[in-house]
Amino acid sequence: MYGSMSPFSSRSMASKTQVGFIGLGNMGNPMAKNLLKHGYPVIATDVFPESCKELQELGAQIVDNPAEVADKADRIVTMLPSSPNVIDVYTGANGILKKVKKGSLLIDSSTIDPAVSKEMALAVEKMGAVFMDAPVSGGVGAATSGKLTFMVGGVEEEFTAAQELLSCMGANVVYCGAVGTGQAAKICNNMLLAIGMIGTSETMNLGIRLGLDPKLLAKILNMSSGRCWSSDTYNPVPGVMEGVPSGNNYQGGFGTQLMAKDLGLAQATATNTKTPVPLGSLAHQIYRMMCARGYAGKDFSSVFMFLREDEKEEGQ
Repeated sequence: MYGSMSPFSSRSMASKTQVGFIGLGNMGNPMAKNLLKHGYPVIATDVFPESCKELQELGAQIVDNPAEVADKADRIVTMLPSSPNVIDVYTGANGILKKVKKGSLLIDSSTIDPAVSKEMALAVEKMGAVFMDAPVSGGVGAATSGKLTFMVGGVEEEFTAAQELLSCMGANVVYCGAVGTGQAAKICNNMLLAIGMIGTSETMNLGIRLGLDPKLLAKILNMSSGRCWSSDTYNPVPGVMEGVPSGNNYQGGFGTQLMAKDLGLAQATATNTKTPVPLGSLAHQIYRMMCARGYAGKDFSSVFMFLREDEKEEGQ
């Protein structure tokens, strides 16, 4: 394990001391389970008490709120849906900062606005603790198998201590720079992912309309210059690949609603930095329309079906 490489870090020396975990949703639950599997005693909480039951049965200690977690653990991971949730968990009435210990390491794996990560880091620093943003790529499957990619922003001297914990939950732990750069990397990746998925879906749909067999077209794309992750690993056309959401009525995977949220973050940061993102903006609007048309809970590759739906209407 990475932690053993750094005998100089006091946190590594006490490697199996308690770890706090806040947010036991689709991602947080399997992540916390992997900490337990690696022998860490976990102290957890979630705004929905029923989300804690499974972890409690596996041996985690469940407490009522984030402040209680901070009272009992000096290393805490948070995995929350959005910026307002993060602000509340850290700075709210029963937030982490009410009882955080000096020298604590607080790692936020939520995907939020980089500006909010920076705000949280300042508030945490005032209490004598350390904040790092460490959003993830890989989805529920990778969270379960412990193969997430973590993109970490924060003070470089603290990276080894963060890496020790994160490597129990992920296969890749990458240092990106100052606080907020982890979020920046995640947002940029997901903007490209959305653009690529829409492009792959349009291409596959056009090819099918032109009489090409979808499996053959995918094979040709994947040996040609149009190849991308959406075409060769996560193809959006039902029946082309096994083990992906398109083969299971777009269940599981990465929800359209979450993609719309991440594209909203990309749009906001692009506006703030005066960065032109014409395709990113269009992708945002397409995923927002999909949410309004009943695709919110389906995997983001269902954009293929959304495009086919428009086509049917035109043919009427």
